[in-house]
Amino acid sequence: MSWRRSAGKRADKRISASTTAVTPEYENGGVIPLFDNDSLALSREQLEEGAVLLRGFATAAGPALLEEMRRIEQAAAFRQLITPGGYTMSVAMTNCGRVGWVSDRSGYRYDPVDPNTGAPWPAMPESFRELAAAAAAEGGFAHYDPDACLINRYVAGAKLSLHQDRDEKDAWAPIVSVSLGLPTVFLWGGKRRSDPVRRLRLESGDVVVWGGPARFFYHGVAPLKDGQHPLTGDTRVNLTFRKVF
Repeated sequence: MSWRRSAGKRADKRISASTTAVTPEYENGGVIPLFDNDSLALSREQLEEGAVLLRGFATAAGPALLEEMRRIEQAAAFRQLITPGGYTMSVAMTNCGRVGWVSDRSGYRYDPVDPNTGAPWPAMPESFRELAAAAAAEGGFAHYDPDACLINRYVAGAKLSLHQDRDEKDAWAPIVSVSLGLPTVFLWGGKRRSDPVRRLRLESGDVVVWGGPARFFYHGVAPLKDGQHPLTGDTRVNLTFRKVF
């Protein structure tokens, strides 16, 4: 099954409940393609209405994305944030885009300025924006224009407990989460913290998209296991795109 997007259509909010192989096609005026290999077949797994796992979607783009990440890191270094409760997060992070997500004892919020440098966050690279838009469109959310990209770096033992992303004003636009480097286990829950949790193994290049009716599903990342990856060494990198406004 092939999915076609054309520029004037808004709502591909209805999403097939099947798992199918997808070959992306892009029309003039639509999303700019990132992949030149027309034979690249992608596995598409439906998690819920409004939530899909696109296996291998970012594999070809991985090296270029990491090169851009290193440039961002030079201007806005990775840091481990403090939660409002006073705990230090095990994941190191930085941001790029119009705003960045920050946390400290005063709370969680988006800020146009990096509190460590007093300067605006680095601009989001066009390759980041194109990938996020293409993945969102594949998940049924056309014309995606993220305001922020949270860049998370995991070392062995780092994790994210189950949580919802509720700091954004746009409650429909999807979260687009790109995995690079070491494999991990993604925790996918439900609308309540007490709902059953699925454990999904993510490999480098896998992308998860969730929005619309699945926008506030609980999710997290299990502790990263030791390992080595040719792209990232002993770490995993996650790019999380969000439409804030």
